[in-house]
Amino acid sequence: MREMTIGQLAEAAEVNVETVRYYHRRGLLPAPPRPVGGIRRYPTAVLTRLRFIKRSQSLGFSLDEVEALLSLHDGQACNAARAIAEHKLVDVRQRIQDLSMLEAALATLVQRCSTSKGKVSCPLIDTLMNGDEPVTRPARF
Repeated sequence: MREMTIGQLAEAAEVNVETVRYYHRRGLLPAPPRPVGGIRRYPTAVLTRLRFIKRSQSLGFSLDEVEALLSLHDGQACNAARAIAEHKLVDVRQRIQDLSMLEAALATLVQRCSTSKGKVSCPLIDTLMNGDEPVTRPARF
């Protein structure tokens, strides 16, 4: 593929044009020079970088973490990239644990609802209103 306009770049990466502009402002993507009276043209390397950003985000990396990974790709050591990924892995495992606790709490509440037929009060709503167990507080999402 030859050089692309911003619209073509966005379409090829399956993102919005405003996303490309935002990444410019964040310093994640280089903005090619604009010829006098012309339209900026992006080389295919920018598409590769844009796809890297989107794939990294799909793995749960924040834009700050993506920026750190990109700076490492630009010439620093692999050990630092591994450290970033290890930190993200710890975070993901904690989120999985939190979701498992949430799943168990919801399953208990659903079970209570299915066994309370004929009662005026709903166990799920009562639990949520009164702050009774088994509702847990996940760390963050």
